[in-house]
Formats: sequence, structure tokens, C-alpha cells
Amino acid sequence: MWEKRALQVSIAIAALVPVTSGWWDIMHGLADSIGWADNHHRYLSGLLLAIGLGFWSAIPRIEVKTARIRLLTTLVVIGGLARLLGLALGDAATLPVMTALVMELIVTPLLCLWQAQFKSRWLDVSRQDLPGIAKMETHLRHMAS
Repeated sequence: MWEKRALQVSIAIAALVPVTSGWWDIMHGLADSIGWADNHHRYLSGLLLAIGLGFWSAIPRIEVKTARIRLLTTLVVIGGLARLLGLALGDAATLPVMTALVMELIVTPLLCLWQAQFKSRWLDVSRQDLPGIAKMETHLRHMAS
């Protein structure tokens, strides 16, 4: 049970970054921009906010939210790879950019892997608690397909 709580807290804290950053950028926009750039920035910030909220929505039943966590992680990693490409194309490697890259390409994938491993262990324990159901699982899967 302690591992579930640790995973939930870790995801809650990590998701705080896109939630607060997305909300802040929606409310404040870009400092010196033309209208369309500011509007596009707000749209992308809304997506960032939604990703954080999506992670938060998985917290209560974290042991069964693998598909959601994987989808959100894929979105974050693709965004991180785009940011990394930006560095290769000459974007400045500022502290905020490097911090975002660590979150996007290291922290989020590690949390996703942790959740998958936790789910696997959780399923093993729940099958031991319900041996009759575990024995029927193969037959039930066959009937469902």
C-alpha cells in the first residue's frame, strides 16, 4: 500500500508542473508578441494544462490507469523530443528549457515505467487474493475475444 501512495504522490507533484505552467501561460500570454502568436501560445498552454489534469485524473485508481498514463507520457515525450530538436536547431539551452527536458524525457517516462511495474505487482497480489478468478481468467479472455 505504501508504494501506491508513493506513486500517487509522485505523479501528483510531477503533474503540478504542467498544471501550474499551463494555467500561468494561459492567463499571462507572451510578453512581446503579435496577436496570433499569443493566441497560439494560449492554445498550447491549454494542452499542457490538460496533460497535467489528465495525469491527476489517473491518481485515484492508479493501479488500473496504465493506458491513460502511457498515452499522456507519449504526448509528453514527443513534446520533449520537439524541444530537443529545437536545441539542435539553435534554441537557447536556458535553465527552464533544460528543466523541462528533464521532466519530459526522464521523469515522466520513469513514472510511467513505475506505474506499469506497480500494476503488474498489484495484479499478481489481487490474483492471489482471488485464486478462483485467476484460474478462470484464461477462459474469460477466450470468450471475450
